[in-house]
Amino acid sequence: MTARLNMFAGQISGKVWKHVIAADQALADSTLPHATRELVKIRASQINGCAYCLDMHTKDATAAGETSVRLHLVAAWREATVFTDAERAALELTEHGTRLADGGGVSDEVWENAAKHFDEEQLAALVAQIAIINAFNRGNAIIQQPAGDYRPGRHG
Repeated sequence: MTARLNMFAGQISGKVWKHVIAADQALADSTLPHATRELVKIRASQINGCAYCLDMHTKDATAAGETSVRLHLVAAWREATVFTDAERAALELTEHGTRLADGGGVSDEVWENAAKHFDEEQLAALVAQIAIINAFNRGNAIIQQPAGDYRPGRHG
């Protein structure tokens, strides 16, 4: 299986995706915990059905020391006891921010719950992370980027 399109081959598309990657890498400098960022990427990718991003972020999270139990329970985070209250708030915000087309948007209650656990800078990083992973998910889903052969750390 091959992707429908190489997003890095074109002059404009390559430039755009390099900027999206740079934006994601800039979040590494935030105080938002790395584990939270990976959980957000995984949950949004599950919702959006992005196999490539799931392959990448579960492998990167594992390489960074994340446990298989937590990774296996991301989709059922509400019923799982392995996530902190802050991680649960981030996952809830991720779901609402990813499912905007389903109606309802992000309620004040969901936002206030996240704001209890993260300062303003971390909230900004969290919102950016949700937006960026959704962009990656949509791009990869549209071009049918194949999954399974990602090596941890391959993209920085």
